[in-house]
Amino acid sequence: MTTGATQPGATPTGATPTQPGAPSDPTSAAGGPDVPPERWREWIGRTERVEDALALAPALAAAATLDDEEPPLASGDALPPLWHWFYFLPRAAQRTLGADGHPPRGGFLPPVPHPRRMFAGARVRFVRPLRLGRPAVREGTVVDVVSKAGRSGALAFVTVRHIVTQDGATCLEEEQDVVYREPGPPVPAPVPAPWAPLPEGGWSRVVEPDPRLLFRFSALTFNAHRIHYDRAYAEREEGYPGLVVHGPLTAMLLLDLARRRTGRPIGAFAFRVQAPLFDLAPFRLVARPEGADAVALEAQGPDGHVAVAARATLG
Repeated sequence: MTTGATQPGATPTGATPTQPGAPSDPTSAAGGPDVPPERWREWIGRTERVEDALALAPALAAAATLDDEEPPLASGDALPPLWHWFYFLPRAAQRTLGADGHPPRGGFLPPVPHPRRMFAGARVRFVRPLRLGRPAVREGTVVDVVSKAGRSGALAFVTVRHIVTQDGATCLEEEQDVVYREPGPPVPAPVPAPWAPLPEGGWSRVVEPDPRLLFRFSALTFNAHRIHYDRAYAEREEGYPGLVVHGPLTAMLLLDLARRRTGRPIGAFAFRVQAPLFDLAPFRLVARPEGADAVALEAQGPDGHVAVAARATLG
């Protein structure tokens, strides 16, 4: 579920990775699943630099996918917040993809072998708008790697910091959290239950995820992870009850809920995935104001539980 994040093991086209503080052994520096967990922290300090022309076409395709076509975007327009996730993408060669659709492990990110991977959250500060049709640069740094033992097995948490600049000025700063997990027991399907009444002053939107939406979002982010479009694989190999909704897709829909209602620019946004969502039933996006300059947001599964929690700070 790594869509929109720095996808594990991949180096984007145009990227120039460097490895300050990385392993000195050339074999381990190349990355591979045989690197022991105690050495994963040696990836802290690795950097990469990715350039992108911010072409108009991906933004138009995203607008069509998200039903956000009014007014139509044009070159020179500001890129909507979080839509930088449609750019600076890794482009691993087809022959290098694993059975799950992920690129080889290692490279910019540590070669964590745990097969279940998820873009678990992010914190973004929007400094100035990115403009379509003008080159931009994303510089990334691995800032932390932590290994833990969870109830379902070993876990690894990797935090990456990104700074995106355009015309020499910083446009946004972001930290992304990528979580790797060992295989666990099958994930049960949520049991539908009535949603609670909306909080006072709150507003909502019901989203019906389906394979068409998930496939298009995977294509927009060049993410081949099969849990988002291959139902048989998702169910039989990774133990999910259906296709998995991308965490970044849910985050974008949540931020859009705040942006459209308030009509104000977004100064900052943070989200955390607490549970997966599936294409089995609709889910609900809920927003409520927090004072004059913030909106609390959550995505509620069909069982009423919070799957994604978020907060938008208004500009």
